[in-house]
Amino acid sequence: MAKQRKEIHKVEMTDGKRAIIQQLFQEYNIEKPNDIQDALKDLLGGTIKEMMESEMDEHLGYSKSERSDSENARNGYKPKQMNSSYGSFQIDVPQDRQSSFKPQVVKKRQKDISAIDQKIISMYAKGMTTKQISETIEDIYGFEASEGFISDVTDKILPQIEEWQCRPLASVYPIIFIDAIHFSVRHDSIVSKLAAYVVLGINEDGYKEVLALEVGENENSKYWLSVLNGLKNRGVQDILILCSDGLTALKEAIAAAFPKTEHQRCIVHMVRNTLKYVANKDMKNFARDLRTIYTAPDEKTAVKRLEEVDKKWTSQYPAAMKRWHDHWDVITPIFKFSIDVRAAFYTTNTIESLNSSYRRLNRQRSVFPSSQALLKALYLSTFEAAKKWTMPLRNWGKVRGELVIMYSDRLLA
Repeated sequence: MAKQRKEIHKVEMTDGKRAIIQQLFQEYNIEKPNDIQDALKDLLGGTIKEMMESEMDEHLGYSKSERSDSENARNGYKPKQMNSSYGSFQIDVPQDRQSSFKPQVVKKRQKDISAIDQKIISMYAKGMTTKQISETIEDIYGFEASEGFISDVTDKILPQIEEWQCRPLASVYPIIFIDAIHFSVRHDSIVSKLAAYVVLGINEDGYKEVLALEVGENENSKYWLSVLNGLKNRGVQDILILCSDGLTALKEAIAAAFPKTEHQRCIVHMVRNTLKYVANKDMKNFARDLRTIYTAPDEKTAVKRLEEVDKKWTSQYPAAMKRWHDHWDVITPIFKFSIDVRAAFYTTNTIESLNSSYRRLNRQRSVFPSSQALLKALYLSTFEAAKKWTMPLRNWGKVRGELVIMYSDRLLA
């Protein structure tokens, strides 16, 4: 976590940026942080004015320095107060004699341009690259926004990301899901695969809540212990059930950080991994037989059905059922609950809607320019998805009722 925060604060300083900074110091006599804000407001106002001058040239059909026999002509300027992300400032809007000029960069009666920043961030959240956003801004607003400018706008959310990563959490989460999505990220001109690990909690009221996002670390017990200890340091004292796919060494880390937590293997992933090596002609029947295991009324019956399925298919697929035997201890927690309640945590389907948002980022971008760019996109995509989480988990009343009975000393009625 500490390493990741260090990367967040890292800003690449190019020769071009150094030159711009030197010009700012020379032009505006910058001595304190407020002077920078004032300089940016002045530059923004000047840029908008130049853009409107170009629009006026196009409207009249000739430039300011040219002569023309046109009945219409320039007619001075009108001051206008504007609000932006950098604060309030005044611009001079060019006028024409016929009052027919309608500027597009800042329309008539428009007094706030800070919404452009929010539109940029929204497009970034939907997975668009800085180049795509730049082209879209040019198409919509008619002016060029450089990729560097787009990146600077989205960098504004970095302090929010750090604050979000460190925010306090609830003391008890009845259910937590951990899953991973892989992305291609460029580092020092080399493209490699990095994993984004998402920790999704179901709170005591049954609502989904992303607790943590981690990018790029290797899966081992030390790594997972640091993730779980991070949750503890932010206030989490107990997790009843933790559901995951076969993430390496997670089981050992759970035992160390939350020894009372039951680790539940995702049954859907178990089924998928089993059927991966089954011929198409047998897949439907095999899947139906696997279902008899995880829908069994109790563990004793489930063991019997496991043996039956193994015996039926072992001659055709000798190793197909091996993982069921190897991981039986993290499959069995579901058998304490009714079949309806099991559906709440024996599958990571609860996290799939969030994962689909992350996969859209993969479809929009084949490669992320840096791990920081990936983190920004994941953060924004998470909050876009969370806007839809307005209802508790399905059948939460029944789920919570059984959890209270099973863990009466850890979850209050």
